[in-house]
Amino acid sequence: MKISGGLQEQGIVVGNNYDKYSSKNPIARRMVQGFSNTLSSLVKKTGAQTIHEVGCGEGYWTLGWKRQGMDARGSDFSEQVIALAQDNARSQGISPSIFSQRSIYDLVPASDGAELVVCCEVLEHLEDPRAGLEALQRVAQEHVILSVPREPIWCALNMARGKYWGDLGNTPGHIQHWSSDKFVRLVSEYFEVHEVCKPLPWTMLRCKKFQSPT
Repeated sequence: MKISGGLQEQGIVVGNNYDKYSSKNPIARRMVQGFSNTLSSLVKKTGAQTIHEVGCGEGYWTLGWKRQGMDARGSDFSEQVIALAQDNARSQGISPSIFSQRSIYDLVPASDGAELVVCCEVLEHLEDPRAGLEALQRVAQEHVILSVPREPIWCALNMARGKYWGDLGNTPGHIQHWSSDKFVRLVSEYFEVHEVCKPLPWTMLRCKKFQSPT
């Protein structure tokens, strides 16, 4: 699978800095497995059959759901990373048309709506995460799954492995930082938070749209 490997677009790091899904480091593998198991469990709990992954990067998750028979598609603001996602789709015999270039801020219900919207490892990159959450409100028909790095654990773990010392462990491109409690409080303004998970070192939430008063 093609990985962006630290590509930048409009001054923003896009996709994955390295292929974390194939890492041989046992600690990294354990953490990624914890993330994967948690996300898979939450997706299953929603029972959704249509999924839009916002900020899909190179398409790892969208392609996995597609192989499982779900109606999955992905979008990302980066033309470069979407080109990689489309190449990855072709290599697996899947139509590249499931991936489209689109900023989270530009999502519209007519073309981007789905039963489940997944937005993992995106909000920490946004200058205006509230506008991002408002966009997710527009297109989520029922369920939303969100994840962000859990601070300060994320930065501390980076420093423990000797990474990004000059930035106190902050991963390039991360401009927002939330503890689990702060992230839950923020998201609760936009969605009903039904489940809070903490696969080290992330915070992951399973949410539902607020019900309109009848």
